[in-house]
Amino acid sequence: MRRFDRENMGAVDQWLRLATGFVLLLLAATHLIGPWGYIGLLPMATAMFRCCPLYHALGIHTGRRHHHHRH
Repeated sequence: MRRFDRENMGAVDQWLRLATGFVLLLLAATHLIGPWGYIGLLPMATAMFRCCPLYHALGIHTGRRHHHHRH
């Protein structure tokens, strides 16, 4: 499968996930919240790959639709 076939998140969604994940990790690492904050790795991982398995299962796509032309 080509990369653009499985991407299902747009730039805003990606940046929100990165920011949320980073804040959760930072708070957990500084013991301001419990170890559950390490769950922030999940939104960061999905943002890095621009692919959310839950979005895929639900048919959600928050990015721009690309129209690919076959030659």
